[in-house]
Amino acid sequence: MTENYKLTKKDRLAVWWRSNFLQGSWNYERMQNGGFAFSLIPALRKLYHTKEDRSAALTRHLEFFNTHPYLASPVLGVTLAFEEERANGAPIDDVTIQGVKVGMMGPFAGIGDPVFWFTVKPIIGSLAASLAISGNILGPILYFVLWNLIRMTFMWYTQELGYRAGSKITDDLSGNLLQNITKGASIMGMFILGALVNRWVAVKFTPVVSNVKLDSKAYIHWDQLSHGALGIKEALIQQGQGLSLTAHKLTTLQDNLDQLIPGLAGLLLTFLCMWLLKKKVSPIVIILGLFVAGVVFHVLHIM
Repeated sequence: MTENYKLTKKDRLAVWWRSNFLQGSWNYERMQNGGFAFSLIPALRKLYHTKEDRSAALTRHLEFFNTHPYLASPVLGVTLAFEEERANGAPIDDVTIQGVKVGMMGPFAGIGDPVFWFTVKPIIGSLAASLAISGNILGPILYFVLWNLIRMTFMWYTQELGYRAGSKITDDLSGNLLQNITKGASIMGMFILGALVNRWVAVKFTPVVSNVKLDSKAYIHWDQLSHGALGIKEALIQQGQGLSLTAHKLTTLQDNLDQLIPGLAGLLLTFLCMWLLKKKVSPIVIILGLFVAGVVFHVLHIM
């Protein structure tokens, strides 16, 4: 008689608790893979009882994984459901499990930053700062409590949501439910990632295209300003009136590019990295290449 392995709420709570330390072993090669495997250990111990099976389970979860640390929870939940079904004899192989993880982690990675870093955190921070400025000790305490309450609650319920959805997915191995989930998340994630390229990827070309001498009335004459604080005040007033800080107007290559399509260089660099990743180039090689290229171009006064 085949034993029916079932993850209890206690098992899933253990996974949830460990997932709070997902970033603890972050690395440049496979990023969050160590933290992901570490989070699953309580469940894998429950589901597999031989050293070989446990070793194989850990090995398949040491593949590359990277997403927003809080949005890893629904991926963990779905993975728990798949591992549970597999332990009970369902025909689920390593490729299927890894495919689900990869299909979900990409879209979710672009959702977490706008939701948590750019929305929830600033709101809580503003509320806490308003109390702290007035000398109220509740300011930092409120920030610590609210932030952790929100993120930990979110991680638990999304892990449970993923676990329940994962069980339904395994009932339909054609993956229709999974496709609907990942399709919706992909659309939102790609939209957000596209908007974030211009914000996070900055490329500045420094070669000077033109150096034009300005009219004498178009810039601040520093030698004619008063001394001390009064001179600083006069300079600020003149700058506010539109006068240039220097007698020459420098136009760089980047200024011309920004007039055509702002952020074009950053977008092209992003596409280049995506193409290299598609060609199976190691992320470490890409990072080192960008670092070396940045240093060389800076020394040559190109960037």
